[in-house]
Amino acid sequence: MDITDIVAEEFVEVDADERLAKVRAAFDQANPKGVIVTEDGDYAGVIGESELVKSRIQDDTKASVLMTSAPRVDYHEDIRETARLLVEGDVNVAPVFRGETLDGIITTDAILEAVLENLDALTVSQIYTDEVITETTAATVGQAINRLREHGISRLPIVDDADTLTGVITTHDIVNFVVRDENRQEKGDRSGDHDRMLDLPVENLMTSPVLTAELEDSVDGAVEVMFDNDISGLVVTDDDGGVSGIITKTDVLRALTFTEEESMDVQITNVKLLDSIDRAEIVESITQVVDKYQAMNVIHAHVRFHEHKEKLRGTPLIQAQIRLRTSHGQLAGSGEGYGANHAFHVALDKLERNVLERKGVNADAKQRGQLIQNLEL
Repeated sequence: MDITDIVAEEFVEVDADERLAKVRAAFDQANPKGVIVTEDGDYAGVIGESELVKSRIQDDTKASVLMTSAPRVDYHEDIRETARLLVEGDVNVAPVFRGETLDGIITTDAILEAVLENLDALTVSQIYTDEVITETTAATVGQAINRLREHGISRLPIVDDADTLTGVITTHDIVNFVVRDENRQEKGDRSGDHDRMLDLPVENLMTSPVLTAELEDSVDGAVEVMFDNDISGLVVTDDDGGVSGIITKTDVLRALTFTEEESMDVQITNVKLLDSIDRAEIVESITQVVDKYQAMNVIHAHVRFHEHKEKLRGTPLIQAQIRLRTSHGQLAGSGEGYGANHAFHVALDKLERNVLERKGVNADAKQRGQLIQNLEL
């Protein structure tokens, strides 16, 4: 299946020097799914719907400041390859070209709507992210913001002292609050001081009750809940109300890229951060680690890079996360370093330790099983 029938031909096109005030006005009038930014008549990037709505950037700022680089997609591209391009580009909208002519845009939602009826064969347990970052009800909004920034995530489940889910706070919640606060201050109400906002209990901003999914739920049902409530993710809970993980539209999109080929399927998010390392080296390095545990079949490997503001002699601090979906469950490794190459190898070392630990645990279990059999004899 290709994307021909799901390309949105209506989109807003603006120049990179255009002020955001006019971009927002054009966006409100046309109600598109994304904005294409051009420079000297050539495609330069995109501004997604969510970025434009949630942005606090002043109206007199140029569109190029909010612009994101997105991959060019061919009009007849396969839907699975398009999903991979969006995930690796870490974008929700991309330009679609017919030859050299800009013909429309493709969005994450359009892809998911097109394949929704085919997602009933998948369960949440197969694609969700099980390593989830949480915060407690005792935290402040400032602490929650730091957690979101530190881990490069957009939603943070809030738990009580018994680790039971009580709420969730997202970057969207925080931006909405800040915008309302600024509007109050413009009217002379200074009660919403910025510092006081950071000191507020996280319970003041979090959403509760939380829309959730369970491990055995079908993925199509989870996506429908996201569509119906105009959200991009759900918290995955266990039978006791605890947090098991997160499932997002990006997780679902990533699942569409899984292949049944013998070669390992490796996906990289934020490829633009790669410096002195390339895809081939990343694939080879992960393969070498996996080969140390030959009994394990890797279904999919996901490498994600996240850039922090801190720099050392001009090189940014990068966080790298490697996640393997295997026949023996999920394995992961993460690490930080200056530059993608350094960060990746720190994460790779952690992944290798986890793989060898899993190998040792299974070997011990096998040995115990043999011992029991001998005793039974």
